[in-house]
Amino acid sequence: METTQPEIQTQPETQSQPGAEAEKPSNWKRVVLDIIETLVLAVVLYFGINAISVRVRVDGTSMIPTLQNGEYILINKLAYKTGEPKHGDIVVFRRPSDQEDLIKRVIGLPGEKVAIHNGIVTIDGVQINEPYIAAAPIYDGEWVVPESQLFVLGDNRNASSDSHLWNFLPLENVVGKAVLIYWPPPEWQVITHAKEVYAGQ
Repeated sequence: METTQPEIQTQPETQSQPGAEAEKPSNWKRVVLDIIETLVLAVVLYFGINAISVRVRVDGTSMIPTLQNGEYILINKLAYKTGEPKHGDIVVFRRPSDQEDLIKRVIGLPGEKVAIHNGIVTIDGVQINEPYIAAAPIYDGEWVVPESQLFVLGDNRNASSDSHLWNFLPLENVVGKAVLIYWPPPEWQVITHAKEVYAGQ
């Protein structure tokens, strides 16, 4: 008499694929590395940009009509590391008396005599061309610019705290040269510096 052995059913073994479980941690590591790389790049760019430029807000009306109150300006901090200020340059600086940041236009360079009489500005006796001012100055005066100093004026001559009131600007106080109005967007433009204001240069 034949006896049949009951069939024993075995569950198929689940084959684990090598590296399947390691895939998830590996993806997380990649994400973390990407985040770290992005942060490092952002920090490098931030400090790199700040090393060569600074952003300032125009407060007040002393540079009207060239610059308007509330505009944001990009300043090149390296402009005078390799060169010297020139007539007509618009510069940001720290006022000697209180270290307040101001923005004005360079009028007189070291060794020059600046004179203002009857609304006319002269440098060493030569009248300068100033199409950028709001109105002719209503004050008079004469100044001889010392070495390592500048004579600066606002374009809104009769509403500006500048060298005609507090004297000369030390070169070491100059932060940089204004290069761009970047805000608000409708006012966006590269700042044109009046290079031909003085016939003697």
